[in-house]
Amino acid sequence: MQFAELYQPVSDVVFNKAKKIKLLICDIDGVFSDGRIYLGNHGEELKAFNTKDGFGIKALIQSGVEVAVITGRHSQIVQQRMTSLTVKYIYQGQEDKLIAYADLKAKLGLADDEVAYIGDDSPDMPVMEKVGFAVAVNDAHPIIRHLSHYTTLLPGGYGAVRELTDLIMLSQNKPLGYQGTSA
Repeated sequence: MQFAELYQPVSDVVFNKAKKIKLLICDIDGVFSDGRIYLGNHGEELKAFNTKDGFGIKALIQSGVEVAVITGRHSQIVQQRMTSLTVKYIYQGQEDKLIAYADLKAKLGLADDEVAYIGDDSPDMPVMEKVGFAVAVNDAHPIIRHLSHYTTLLPGGYGAVRELTDLIMLSQNKPLGYQGTSA
C-alpha cells in the first residue's frame, strides 16, 4: 500500500529524505500530546498519549530505526511512556535541544541527513534546521510548518507521529505495524 492512499501525497524529495532515516527524534508536548497539560488540585501533571503513535514508535524501532525524544520540560509521565515504548534515548529538561542532538549524533555515529525530527514550535527550530528530514505536525506554529520538509496531515497527539513512522517505514520498504500486544 502506498503512503498517499493512507494519508496524503508526498513528493519524491520527501520520500527520498525519509528513505535515509536511521534516527527519528520527537518533541513531546504538541507532538506526542495535543500540547495541553492537565494539572490536578495537588500539582499532579497529566498528559494524554495516542496509542496509534505508540504502535508506530514500536514498529519503527522493531524495523531497525532508532527513536529518541528531546523535550524542554521534565516529566515522570514522559519517562514512563517512552520507557514503555522501548525508546532508549530520552532527553528531558533540554532548554538547548542542539546539545542533546549533538550527543545523539555522536553516540550513534550518524550524519544530519540520517536524522528526522518532528516538532511543533520555536524550541524545535535549531534542530529542525540541522536534520536531513524536518517534519511539522499539522497544527504546528506557522514558522515551523514553513521550515519543515513535510507537514503531517494529522495534528499532534492525534496520530501525527504514527503518520511519520509509516512514511519512514514505507519509504524503506518495511512492513507497517508492530508485532506485539500493547503500545
